[in-house]
Amino acid sequence: MISNRELFLKNTAQTSESPRLIEIEKAEGSYLYGPQGQKYLDLVSGFNVSNIGHRHPKVIQAIQGQLDKYLHVTVYGEFVQAPQVQFATKLLENLPSSFGSVYLTNSGAEAVEGSMKIAKRYTGRRQIIAAKNAYHGSTQGALSLIGGTQYQEAYAPLLPEIDFIEYNNLLDLDTITEKTAAVIVEAIQGEAGVRVPMAAYMQALRARCTAVGALLIFDEIQTGFGRTGKLFAFEHFDVVPDILMLAKGIGGGMPLGAFVAPKHIMDVIKANPMLGHITTFGGHPVSCAAALASLDVILEEKLIEDVERKAKLFRQELAHPKIKEIRGLGLMMCLQVENFHQVYSVSKYCADHGVMIDWYLHCETALRVAPPLTISDDEILEACQVICTAIDKFC
Repeated sequence: MISNRELFLKNTAQTSESPRLIEIEKAEGSYLYGPQGQKYLDLVSGFNVSNIGHRHPKVIQAIQGQLDKYLHVTVYGEFVQAPQVQFATKLLENLPSSFGSVYLTNSGAEAVEGSMKIAKRYTGRRQIIAAKNAYHGSTQGALSLIGGTQYQEAYAPLLPEIDFIEYNNLLDLDTITEKTAAVIVEAIQGEAGVRVPMAAYMQALRARCTAVGALLIFDEIQTGFGRTGKLFAFEHFDVVPDILMLAKGIGGGMPLGAFVAPKHIMDVIKANPMLGHITTFGGHPVSCAAALASLDVILEEKLIEDVERKAKLFRQELAHPKIKEIRGLGLMMCLQVENFHQVYSVSKYCADHGVMIDWYLHCETALRVAPPLTISDDEILEACQVICTAIDKFC
């Protein structure tokens, strides 16, 4: 009989020449399980998706409840659907009052595309400024925001009138002018290897955008929903963006994204032409039911209150002379080592010994650690012991 691995390689599109080929049959809490009984402690959380762990009972209950009512009924924005309305309302209740409208999408990349469109439409300007070493997605528009990489070169030409600044560099802010429609930055750069900006930089960026009439757009696709020790990472910097882009941890494990803006900005897509941004499956009712349950879990179980303590435990247990630096905020962490050979070897050893870690698109010399917020102290100790053993062997 042909195995699932063989069928995977034969029939599904590959995104690299060497996929990890770890087969998963089940996931629960902080663990992934293979078909032969393999057990992996998940320190990646589906790339910052499973913030409340895998298959949280309240999320499963919400999904099952919505399955009993209806699935897809029409394109986004036409019918009144309780899961969409209730989730959007709950989300806005937990954001600054300047935000007044939520557009629900399929994914983070779609949220990026929609945000760029409303920024151009609202300001009447065309220039978008992004940060070097950013990552905002792989669609044509989102890919245009990745500065100076092989990804841009491979798929050129991309969107015109995109310019780049160096992240966390105050001297670059003069690049933002009255011609700029929007500045799009990650609240913390993820794929660059978890680069946390200075609060002074984010505040100066906010002030510059306000001064020239450009919209400030924060990408919180990786950082949102408690990952950094705040519900949203921008709260660390005493700055509020004009538009907020969300995905990954938003859906409790289900596919969902969103961009959020003041109502007067979002309203530009309503007319001239109508349906200025449309999606068939965005805000799927099952995903929205899961998202509402997930947000309730984060808030009601007070998961955010324990993030910093758990992060300190990780840092304490991973204090190792061969780890050059531990960067991050909350449970979004990066272990800096010497080279990619070490990264690959450590990651493989960990997987072989039941701990799942990974690396970064723009920083191949660092290891990704982003566990579920629900991870227990014992699980942290278990994971760190395996990682330190791997570091001893390969670094």
